[in-house]
Amino acid sequence: MEDQVRTVMTLVDDVLGPEVAGAYLHGSAVLGGLRPASDVDVLVVARRSLTDGERRALLDGLLRVSGFTGGLRPVELTVVVESEVRPWRYPPTGDFLYGEWLREEFETGGPPRPEPMPDLAIVLTMTLAGDHALAGPPPARVLDPVPYEDVARAATAGIPELLAEADDDTRNVLLTLARIWSTLATGEIRPKDAAAAWALDRLSPEHRPVLEHARELYLGSRYAEESWSEELRAAVRPHTEYVVAEIGKLSGT
Repeated sequence: MEDQVRTVMTLVDDVLGPEVAGAYLHGSAVLGGLRPASDVDVLVVARRSLTDGERRALLDGLLRVSGFTGGLRPVELTVVVESEVRPWRYPPTGDFLYGEWLREEFETGGPPRPEPMPDLAIVLTMTLAGDHALAGPPPARVLDPVPYEDVARAATAGIPELLAEADDDTRNVLLTLARIWSTLATGEIRPKDAAAAWALDRLSPEHRPVLEHARELYLGSRYAEESWSEELRAAVRPHTEYVVAEIGKLSGT
């Protein structure tokens, strides 16, 4: 991972140079340890919005250095303009987001554009908690803390879109729902495996097997190695309905 992070940071420096106010590693790499299918998550705080040329250069570079083969990990790179998040307000605007799940969209439609990104409330909170600077000062000197209410709003805002992916991205959907539930109940953003362990302690026996399997896959398997039995597949929907109902009780939705 270290070599890949250095490559990403060289790309960021080549494209943005002195316009980088700070760059930070976050997510599994600093909060719980990378797992076989974990992304390398990097947040870049920029002094200004990217130009069209910079967007293209950053995208072209990321398409080369992110992936699932050749020893690479998927890279999730978020660029946010400092003035868009400090002082903090919700929903924040993200300037650029690259994720491997969006590769086909970028290859056909071009570089990402600025857009509202409620998830930045969670990303910034994890970045502050991880406190791992790749460039610039510690994150607490660049970012404002995010109120818990906005973290909760961001966590629940994406649930409908998340549920739509339950058949194609089952592992991540189940683990993300467990993390949302855990976050709303405790105020702490846990790594996915820790959130699943928290949720498993609170599930009745009929709802445990699918989450147990998702957690095992997360801890030990790449996506290409993932498999689900028909019995487990049939239990996914009842499980998600139960967890979403529990989230609703906490969020008042």
